[in-house]
Amino acid sequence: MSNQNWKEIDTYAKKWVKEAGKRLKTSFQEKLTIQVKSNPNDLVTNMDKWTEKYLLENIQAHFPEHKILGEEGSGHELEKLDGIVWIIDPIDGTLNFIHQQRNFAISIGIFEDGVGKIGIIYDVVHDELYHAIKGEGAYLNDHKLPQLKKVSVEESIVGINAAWILKNKVIDPSKLLTLVHDVRGTRSYGSAAIELANVAAGRIDAYITMRLAPWDFAGGAVLVEEVGGEVTDLFGKPLDYLKGGSVFVSKPGLHEEILEKYINH
Repeated sequence: MSNQNWKEIDTYAKKWVKEAGKRLKTSFQEKLTIQVKSNPNDLVTNMDKWTEKYLLENIQAHFPEHKILGEEGSGHELEKLDGIVWIIDPIDGTLNFIHQQRNFAISIGIFEDGVGKIGIIYDVVHDELYHAIKGEGAYLNDHKLPQLKKVSVEESIVGINAAWILKNKVIDPSKLLTLVHDVRGTRSYGSAAIELANVAAGRIDAYITMRLAPWDFAGGAVLVEEVGGEVTDLFGKPLDYLKGGSVFVSKPGLHEEILEKYINH
């Protein structure tokens, strides 16, 4: 299977993401249909559904043997990541899409037998397309992103949602409070894809979150690894691209320091 033409797959994926992005921008003038999913803050719009359907139909038409794991439930029920699987989030940051009409992205990770081969994150409003093919580096539009350099905790800006500093089921929040106290600053964008793109681009030094689905991080993980970043769960273990879980990505060196001093302490 590894004789796949990844360049061809990458070209199609980028084209479809750009076309979907155009449609999302024009939708700002229209009335959104909003449905509540699992709780009042977990929303899905007609545009999430349209984008996923659009991508799905194109993938199935061009690559009928590929499987699809998508947020809005179209696609396949997968027990394992055999063969080629597209892991898709049609709009990552739906709350931002609804409330701000910015700070959301289309995210795609394309995996072969569980290994990330292509990562794409499209920040629609800023027209920033982050893309990577495994082994060939990561790009922002046509600009190659430099390899990430080491940074200390004291000099770092960390992406973290304030909710995780409150009581939660994953970690003792006092550990994260200590980390937040020691870093130079924190940021929260409300879109995992954009946070991961920001780590890949060196705009923030780490991103920590307790609970994500695979489509939230599949594309971004490929990007971060391509610029030499570390990608694990909160406790330093490999990510689960089928079930999801906690995510901790950061610059090299910083990863070990945070794990050792704060998380596993």
